Amino acid sequence: MTRTALKEVKQKTCKACSGKFRPSLSTQKACSVKCALDLAKQPDSQKVARKAIATRERREIQVRKEKLKSRADHMRECQIVFNEWVRLRDVALPCVSCGRHHDGQFHAGHYRTVGAHPELRFEPLNVWKQCAPCNNHKSGDIVNYRIEQVRRIGADRVAWLEGPHQARKYTVEDLKAIKAEYRAKIKRLKEAAA
Repeated sequence: MTRTALKEVKQKTCKACSGKFRPSLSTQKACSVKCALDLAKQPDSQKVARKAIATRERREIQVRKEKLKSRADHMRECQIVFNEWVRLRDVALPCVSCGRHHDGQFHAGHYRTVGAHPELRFEPLNVWKQCAPCNNHKSGDIVNYRIEQVRRIGADRVAWLEGPHQARKYTVEDLKAIKAEYRAKIKRLKEAAA
C-alpha cells in the first residue's frame, strides 16, 4: 500500500462577493448558493463584450473581402442580382421562347447575348424569363424569342435592340450602383407579392 499525499485545494475568489473560498469542484465560481444565484442574475458582461468584439471582427473581415474583390467578382454578383429581378418581374409570364409554364428551372434569358453585346447585359428589354431547356439546349430558341419579343415590347423596341449600340465598360462603381438598384427593386417586388 502506497501513501498518497492529499493535495490541498487552492483558494479561489468568489465572482459574486469577492470573498476567498476553497472550491469543491474545479469549475465552481461562487462560494455559496446565495452567491451563485446572485451571479446567475447578473448580466454576463464578458459574453456581451466577446459578442461585440466578434461582430466588429466580422465587419472588418467583410470590408477587407470587399476591397479584395475584382471587377469580375462585382460583375458576377451584379448579374446574379439582375437575373433574380428578371425572374421575379416575369413570375406570372410563361417562357419567352416556348410559351410554357412548368415547374422546372427558369433562367433570365438574353435576346442579344452577353458575349456579342455586353452593353445590353443589364438592359431590361433584352432579358426575359426563359425555361432552362430553351436557354441551354436550344441556344435561346431565338426565332420564337424574337416573335414573342415583338409581341411584348413592339417592333420598334426590338429594332432598337438589334441596332448598333455604344460600347460600354462597366466600372466597379457602376456595378455597385446597378446591384443596389436591382436589390431595391427585388425588395419592392417581394413586398408587393407578400
